[in-house]
Amino acid sequence: MDLALSDEQQMIVDTVRRFVETEIYPHEAEVEKTGQVPPELGAEIKRKCLDLGFYAANLPEAVGGGGLGHLDFTLLERELGRGSQALTVFFGRPSGILMACEGEQRERYLLPTVRGEKTDALAMTEPDAGSDVRGMKCAAREDRGDWVINGSKHFISHADIADFVIAFVATGEEETSRGPKKRITCFLVDRGTPGFEIRPGYNSVSHRGYHNCILDFDNCRIPKTQILGEVHRGFDIANTWLYGTRLTVAAMSVGRARRAFDLALPYAAERKQFGQPIGRFQGVSFKLADMVTEIDAADWLTLAAAWRLDKGLPANREIASAKLYATEMLARVTDEAIQIFGGMGLMDDLPLERFWRDARVERIWDGTSEIQRHIISRDLLRPLGS
Repeated sequence: MDLALSDEQQMIVDTVRRFVETEIYPHEAEVEKTGQVPPELGAEIKRKCLDLGFYAANLPEAVGGGGLGHLDFTLLERELGRGSQALTVFFGRPSGILMACEGEQRERYLLPTVRGEKTDALAMTEPDAGSDVRGMKCAAREDRGDWVINGSKHFISHADIADFVIAFVATGEEETSRGPKKRITCFLVDRGTPGFEIRPGYNSVSHRGYHNCILDFDNCRIPKTQILGEVHRGFDIANTWLYGTRLTVAAMSVGRARRAFDLALPYAAERKQFGQPIGRFQGVSFKLADMVTEIDAADWLTLAAAWRLDKGLPANREIASAKLYATEMLARVTDEAIQIFGGMGLMDDLPLERFWRDARVERIWDGTSEIQRHIISRDLLRPLGS
C-alpha cells in the first residue's frame, strides 16, 4: 500500500476542503440556529458542486458520474466531514444501489440522479427494526401484477428533500437454520405516489438541519417495473451499499475530528494560564498527543479499508473496524477539545459543542458499534469453526 497521495488525490483533497471552507462554513451557524437549510441555498450548493464536476463522483463515468475509486471517494468524504451534514448533503453522492437500475429505470431514476435533477433517499429502518433489519414489518403483497405496500419507516435521512426513496420491504418469509426470516425486496417509490406520505421525523440533537423523516405506506400500489434488482433479493444490493456507507461514516468522522483538533491546537498554544500557554502543561499537551494519534490511526484504518476494496480484497472486517474506531474516536476527540477550551467549548460561539453532539449519532446509524463488533468477531471466529 502506497501511503503517499497522488497529484490527483491531493487535488481532490484540496478542492473539496476549499469548497467546504468557502461554501459550507459561512452558513453553518444559521442552519444550526434555525434547524433549516433554505431551499435556494441547497440549490446553490448543488449547482456549484455540479460546476466543479464533483457531483455523483462516486458513480461510474459510464453513467455520467465522476468514476472515483473507493480510496479517492473516501478522501472526498473525509473532507466533506469537516462541514455541516445538513449542507454537505447537497454536494451530491447518490446511493450506489442505483447502479442496479435496469432498462427504463436508468432513464427514470439513475441518470437524472447523476445529473442532479433528482435526489434519492434510502429507507430501511423501522421503529421495531433497526439493527435487526429482517425484523421489519413494512410489507408488500403482490396483487394483479403490482405490489401493494403497507407499513412505516422512520429515521429516514434527508427524505424531506428527496424526489424518490429506495425502500426495502418484506415480501415473504424463508426458512433458515435459525428459524423463519423475512425476504426483502427493494422498491423505487416516487414522492407523490398515492398511498405514500413523507412526514417530518423527530427532533435530534445531532446534525440539526439534516432531517430524519417518517414514511407511511397505506395501500401504496407500485408496479413491478419499480422493483430494484430481483424479488426477495433486496439484501444482495443492500450489502454492497452498506460497505460504502460505513466507510463514509468513518471518513466523515475523521474529517470532523481533524477540524476539532485544528481548533484546539492553536488555542492550547496561545491561551495563557499561570503565566504560560496551557499547551505547556502535560494535562493539555498529553491530550493533544492522544488526540492526533487517534485521528491518524482512524484515518489510516479507513483509507486502508478503502484501498482493499479497490484491490478487490475482502474488506468486511476492515470496514467494520474503521467505522467502529473512527466514530468512537470522534466522540473522544470532540470531548477532549471541549475540555481544552473549558467553558467556552460549550458555548455556541464555537462549533465544538455541535461537533460533540453530532458525534453521538455516528456510533448508532449505519450499523451500531455493537453490530460492528459483531461483524469483526464473527470474521475472526468463523475460520476456527466457532
